[in-house]
Amino acid sequence: MALTIGVLAERVTGERRVALVPEVAKRFRALGVELVVQRGAADAASIAEGDFADVRWADGVDEVLAADLVLAIQPPSDELIGKLKPGVVLVAGLQPYQSADRARLFAERKITTFAMELLPRISRAQSMDILSSQAACSGYQCVLIAASHCTKFFPMLTYAAGTIRPAKVLVIGAGVAGLQAIATARRMGAMVEAYDVRPETKEQIESLGAKFVDTGVSAAGTGGYARELTDDEKRQQAERLGKAVAQCDALITTAAIPGKKAPQIISADMVAKMKTGAVVVDMAAESGGNVAGTVAGEAVRVGPALIVGPTNLPSRMAAHSSEMFSKNLYNFVSPMIKDGSLAIDWTDEVIAGTCLTHDGAVRHEGVKKILGL
Repeated sequence: MALTIGVLAERVTGERRVALVPEVAKRFRALGVELVVQRGAADAASIAEGDFADVRWADGVDEVLAADLVLAIQPPSDELIGKLKPGVVLVAGLQPYQSADRARLFAERKITTFAMELLPRISRAQSMDILSSQAACSGYQCVLIAASHCTKFFPMLTYAAGTIRPAKVLVIGAGVAGLQAIATARRMGAMVEAYDVRPETKEQIESLGAKFVDTGVSAAGTGGYARELTDDEKRQQAERLGKAVAQCDALITTAAIPGKKAPQIISADMVAKMKTGAVVVDMAAESGGNVAGTVAGEAVRVGPALIVGPTNLPSRMAAHSSEMFSKNLYNFVSPMIKDGSLAIDWTDEVIAGTCLTHDGAVRHEGVKKILGL
């Protein structure tokens, strides 16, 4: 009997993405897979049901949850987890470090879960990486938000009475989101400076036409992420970075460490010394924020600056972010499908490294350690 893949409509408030787009649906069908999608799942992403070919639409969740493998963007609620049949495979963004109770529930229900955030950071897995694809959307959106709140033109402007100088944008963090923010701000004509504690990012920053802010602090870590700084390093960083912060018109911060609270890089004192009318967009607002005074989901005036703490940034551009997420899922799941059936190779380091729960147990050692399981 052919493998059935179910796709849920997202229930989290403000979530507009969908885990399957028409192009990827065709690819799955070519593998001999049956697809059942909850009606309305793609509506918020502005994708018409008529664009999907050869997909079975389900009016409720029960038919979707009866599938052999379920795809989703966000973790399902406890109620939905309780309806999943034992042995089902769930592939989604499961926020694995957020809830020990949810991880236990997956295990107790004998659900095999693959949390895409746990994907090993190796070259072979890059096409499956939801963190990178969605971070690109976030970095892009941060610049649009900054430009919409900024009281200045981003590009240089010449008009009848003279010339307007371009806005100065400072980007903190040069991962995928930060680099996308740099590139977007440059395309909009702003003068851009950028900072990252990893010195190897200097060349990447400069290749995009931005100036690297050198604080003399290096925090190169493992897996492409930065390590936590010592107290002395934090003081040196703050002193030198504070000068750049005080001169910018728009500040975008993108520093985050998976499974941990976002590091506070911009202190209240640094915010107080910013230009009057400066705007701050803190991409890490959901995990505590990089900036003192950030409130997740709100725009607040703190001293001379406006601090914006956006949440779920990829959902703001749901058509493309869904397409990117869906392709990541397909690239992860398709190697498990042989002759229309599911055949999981547990010796594959990508599959094994992404597994959160299987056979009644939490399998990922990193998650177990952080959550105390």
